[in-house]
Amino acid sequence: MTDNVNLSKRRLLIAATTAAGGVAAAGAGAPFVLSLMPSERAKAAGAPVEVDLSKLEPGAMMSVEWQGKPVWIVRRTPEMLELLAKHDDLLADPGSTVPQQPDYSNNTARSIKPEYFVVLGICTHLGCSPTFRPETAPADLGADWAGGWFCPCHGSRFDLAGRVYKDVPAPTNLIIPPHKYLSDGRLLIGDDSKGAA
Repeated sequence: MTDNVNLSKRRLLIAATTAAGGVAAAGAGAPFVLSLMPSERAKAAGAPVEVDLSKLEPGAMMSVEWQGKPVWIVRRTPEMLELLAKHDDLLADPGSTVPQQPDYSNNTARSIKPEYFVVLGICTHLGCSPTFRPETAPADLGADWAGGWFCPCHGSRFDLAGRVYKDVPAPTNLIIPPHKYLSDGRLLIGDDSKGAA
């Protein structure tokens, strides 16, 4: 009878020890498994960004952050839009043949709505951040300057559609991020899943 009692106790102790070991292993392994998942900050860094365009004045630019990068939104005036067709001979890729934009932005204005221009604020040469220079023909940029962005790091120039000028270090036009309009005054950067509005 003592052998049966000892055998029952032994089985109970083995089962209890196995269960306790399993719980301890799960408790120790959970932080390790969770450390492999992206943090909330990392998830937010890739999340789409909603922008209110209602206060953006004609001719002005605003900057927002998406995926840790600056995204510029310019509300172009009719005069700015007219200038886009007047200097194609000065541009390296006036027709945007290098795919630096979604299909819905593959046009002269490189935008869904010509009035609004959405572009990553990073020079395609070495990743500097160009300066917005909307004025035309300033003394330091020359008579052929029709407004746009100038990269002071190495002298790359981009027009008001982010198209790169010839004979500058930047090899391609500025990059257009995926985006869509939620309404006339609301823009979503980083998501174009339902196409252009």
